[in-house]
Amino acid sequence: MIRPDRFARIALLTALPAAALLACATPAQAARWCGDRCDQVVIDWNAAAHQVITAADGYTDPMAASRALAMMHLAMHDAVNAVQPRYDTYAVKSATAASPAPKGRRPADDEGTAAVAAVEAAHDVLLALYPKQAAMLQSLRGATLHDAGSGAAVTQGRQVGTQAAAAVMNRRSNDGSQAKESYAPGTRAGEYRYTPGFDFLAAPHWRQVKTFALTAASQFRVAPPPKLDSAEYTAAFEEVRLSGSQQPNARRSADETQYAAFWYEFSDAGWNRIARTVAREREQNLWDRARTFALLNAVMADAYIAGWDSKMHYNFWRPVTAIRLAASDGNAATQPDAGWTPLLPTPPVQDHPSTHSALGAAAAEALAEGFGRDRIGFEFASPTALPGHATRSFASFSDAAKENADSRVKAGLHFRFATVQGLRLGEQIGRFAVQNFLRPLH
Repeated sequence: MIRPDRFARIALLTALPAAALLACATPAQAARWCGDRCDQVVIDWNAAAHQVITAADGYTDPMAASRALAMMHLAMHDAVNAVQPRYDTYAVKSATAASPAPKGRRPADDEGTAAVAAVEAAHDVLLALYPKQAAMLQSLRGATLHDAGSGAAVTQGRQVGTQAAAAVMNRRSNDGSQAKESYAPGTRAGEYRYTPGFDFLAAPHWRQVKTFALTAASQFRVAPPPKLDSAEYTAAFEEVRLSGSQQPNARRSADETQYAAFWYEFSDAGWNRIARTVAREREQNLWDRARTFALLNAVMADAYIAGWDSKMHYNFWRPVTAIRLAASDGNAATQPDAGWTPLLPTPPVQDHPSTHSALGAAAAEALAEGFGRDRIGFEFASPTALPGHATRSFASFSDAAKENADSRVKAGLHFRFATVQGLRLGEQIGRFAVQNFLRPLH
């Protein structure tokens, strides 16, 4: 188990450039114990992280989960780039250019050592965040590194991984995620009220959490929702009232009902499953794989933070509230329905924008960058899918992101304008990260 003083003893190493860490991690010989699929450790630990988070809290806090996943994958990314620098790093000071392997040292040696470093980095970050899961993490690490054996290469790779994890933990130590903020629901037309089944607002402080790739949570704050007496609001009101209802006569096709349920799970969990699905069929070396998953989880974590900034700024009510209280909205074209119920339960957070949509769009941008193009076909499963409809297929990441956004209207959870702005926010976050974050050193 990682003792608190262990991080303190290696704190000075977190300021060293990657080249200096490489010097500490250059054994005379190192076998590529992971064969021609060293990248598999990234996929394995992505799935393992989901298990650990579920064991810790039932995966009930998607914002905290997204932070943990981003931290773990950024530590893995930094660890492999400490062994051989190819990309800019997040917390470990990056070298200015990729360093050639020492004379007589094979690229395969670096990949084997880097894979060990990535595993150790993932283990240490998750252990620091979820210390009660120490036994599970020890077992996962042992299973992953079973074929690595022992020796100088493994020892040194683990040292680099520990250092990368400590650097990430140090950078995120006061990021605002543990803050507390009170919230009182509104009373005027258009202001958020608690949604049925909840007497709280989820994590109002999350707008103040330090971003990963963005410069600030408000960097891409979305445009405001339409005025309550506008034609745009009226159209969006009628659309969700008619198509998002739980009533059997709702204007929603069978397929729309199916994908409303299919995409209902937390976006961070779903889009990581998409990434694992595609990764198993698309070859990448360890460095590219680590960067792909680090980008993916960094942009999704930022989409939550930026989404919360806009949500708290506009404090706009959800459709279930708007439809039930339409008599008070000052719009003669919107008729109240006190018994209206959405197809699926509404989460306890404001409407505008849809962060579910933002995460999907940001993830699509990151995966298109990581895998080289948007138009990659895939099929994946969802635990919230209706019986008999466990999987769905897509021709591209962006197609999936659009259906993901539309599902929130068909489920009765968001107005159309909230999903439109959510998609735009996610695209902006994803594109900014692709252009400015974890860039190739050449």
